[in-house]
Amino acid sequence: MRFAIVTETYPPEVNGVALTVQGLEQGLRNRGHAVDLVRPRQRAGESAATHELLVRGAGLPRYPGLRFGLPAPMRLARQWHQQRPDAIYIATEGPLGWSAMRAARRLGIPVASGLHTRFDEYLPDYGVGWLQPTALAWMRRFHNQADATLVPTNELQQFLQGNGFAHARLLARAVDGSQFDPRHRDPVLRAGWGVADDALVVIHVGRVAAEKNLGLAVQAFRRIQQQQPQARFVWVGDGPQREKLARDNPDFIFCGIQRGETLARHFASGDLFLFPSRSETFGNVTLEAMASGVATVAFNYGAAREHLRSGHSGMAVEDDESFINAAVQLAGDADMRAMLGTNANRAMQRLHPEHVVAEFEALLDELATRRRHHVVAAA
Repeated sequence: MRFAIVTETYPPEVNGVALTVQGLEQGLRNRGHAVDLVRPRQRAGESAATHELLVRGAGLPRYPGLRFGLPAPMRLARQWHQQRPDAIYIATEGPLGWSAMRAARRLGIPVASGLHTRFDEYLPDYGVGWLQPTALAWMRRFHNQADATLVPTNELQQFLQGNGFAHARLLARAVDGSQFDPRHRDPVLRAGWGVADDALVVIHVGRVAAEKNLGLAVQAFRRIQQQQPQARFVWVGDGPQREKLARDNPDFIFCGIQRGETLARHFASGDLFLFPSRSETFGNVTLEAMASGVATVAFNYGAAREHLRSGHSGMAVEDDESFINAAVQLAGDADMRAMLGTNANRAMQRLHPEHVVAEFEALLDELATRRRHHVVAAA
């Protein structure tokens, strides 16, 4: 079959949406399907691969290195009229995603959309929380035009169903256990951080941005440091808050964006993963930390609620004080960290990316089959 995927972010951009979309695309291709990718041009003069359609884009305010795609309804309509996909997956709700939705509906091609980001949850962190109902209505209007809206957790599916989203469908996430594994722990890397063999390394992986609630992680670490002065906080990633965070905390270690094997070594070389975000739709990094055998503290929603058993494979908390207390408790208990990390790694071994791709393939095939039957019945 032939599928098209429309996304406004894609590697080498590093974020959960880009990496998830790439995994789905490559998974479909590995299963013998033709996949056409539509995305913004990421740099001047960039050449498109044979399976790509590159459109104009613009920089995303406050997010250096990320872009959104400009509307291209006529170009997409021409492309899909000449080489019609059996189904289309629209991963993002930006201007490119909206124009793709219009073109697909005009041509009668079935569409699955992906709700990867709760934009309404970000707004309070940027001082415009009063816009949350408007943002949710905007998202609902977009996704209700699709034949299915794919979400990564039962929790989110239930929320959408209770808020007027018509076609929410669960598509689970998984983690590549061959990449993220405790065996990638690297004493040389830890030595490069200036960490003593027996010192505690607290690690955070993700965008360094306001919506990530990073101040809570800083508070937790400073409480840990009162008991363990040799502890170090390692930050992997980049974002608009990095400069200020580094200026205010000169003892923190910033490693920038890491990918592939290097990212796996950074994860596995930590001792305690703190994930203070309360605005994630899922939080892929939670699974990656668990697969790496690193004890994790996160809020009880998204990936943590779906996959982490609090007290068995990590600590899932409900409020800020519980987050800090759990971080301090684990920092002082190496045996408990080891137990949680071992159990987390075992739990992640049951999640297989190929199973996710198979479910994605089946869902797109279902939409395509339903549309064909509708056409035949109407003829």
